[in-house]
Amino acid sequence: MSKLGSLADGSLSLMSRRNHSRKTSSLYVIPEGKLSLMKNNDALGKNIDFGKPVLYRNGIQPNPIASRDDGRDKYELGSYGYGKSSVKLLHVHRDGAYHDIREYEVDTHLRLNSQKDYLEGDNRDIIATDSQKNTVYLLAKKYGVKSPEEFGILLCAHFLYTYKHVEEVNVNVLEYPWSRHEVNGVAHNHAFVFSPTAIRYCQVSQLRNESPKIRGGLKDLRVLKTTQSSFTDFIQDEYRTLPDANDRIFSTVVTASWDFSTASGVNFDQVWQTVKDCILENFAGPPETGIYSPSVQNTLYLAEKNVLDKVDQIYSIEMKMPNKHYFDIDLTKFQKVVQGENKEVYLPVDKPSGIIYAQLDRKVTTSKL
Repeated sequence: MSKLGSLADGSLSLMSRRNHSRKTSSLYVIPEGKLSLMKNNDALGKNIDFGKPVLYRNGIQPNPIASRDDGRDKYELGSYGYGKSSVKLLHVHRDGAYHDIREYEVDTHLRLNSQKDYLEGDNRDIIATDSQKNTVYLLAKKYGVKSPEEFGILLCAHFLYTYKHVEEVNVNVLEYPWSRHEVNGVAHNHAFVFSPTAIRYCQVSQLRNESPKIRGGLKDLRVLKTTQSSFTDFIQDEYRTLPDANDRIFSTVVTASWDFSTASGVNFDQVWQTVKDCILENFAGPPETGIYSPSVQNTLYLAEKNVLDKVDQIYSIEMKMPNKHYFDIDLTKFQKVVQGENKEVYLPVDKPSGIIYAQLDRKVTTSKL
């Protein structure tokens, strides 16, 4: 799986590279008005009438240049695959007057067990990306929509079961953050408010005859606290100009992704909320007293550790926290206008900024004999 949610960031990575034996595909010729089968390795032999068209069963002529490609002794495909991106879906579950909604944006990517669509222009094994789009809607209608992870698992299983020549499936699901509207503390039956505190996403990938690999994630969780953050005692040398900060504004935009060891018995919605809560707890602390942060690195580590402590089914988690700087503004030159130390007005600076990231894994313990 790609790290740090690159699929969800819109930079869909290619399928993992694997070696495959090449299969010789078949072409059809029309001697005397009838289709007869011939193998590609006859293409240099005497059995072919080059004066007659080479056709597939559906009467479409293949690319003659691709079928005679002489570069296969020098080159080979590495990563490859194809799919449908950004399939938008709104699912409404109606339980009488009470409705629930989930809005998703889905990417499906397939890798086939042959490469003839690339090497020979032979499209007969291709499951059209339009068919993949339709599959998203039909499975949502047939089975309903629960969590993004469960929908990703369903899509993977469908493509592998339905099409025996599909070798690998990769599904990415991004959820739009709707929350139920409330009126005087009463939840509304069918009205919702877009609440983009954080964006949820997941990636599910599965190889044939293997279990699915499931990665959950969140991004765009922007947080800020005005005190109880410092950054001191870092290296002092001839390159340093940044002074120690004993009390500073701490702000970042959190991206997190985590890998599940199993899907059995997992409440994916609850896990996502738990991860979000762990991040906020270790960033903000209790409402009255807060929590001290000696560095972004330490806050990030404590949040990851808290997640692994609380969710046994997660075996690895990674986060990145870029600095969103709010610098002090020196107003001492304006004593005739304002007096005293400036602790109210700051300068927001997005770039350049520091970037802090880490991955925390469970240690693999082996028993000693």
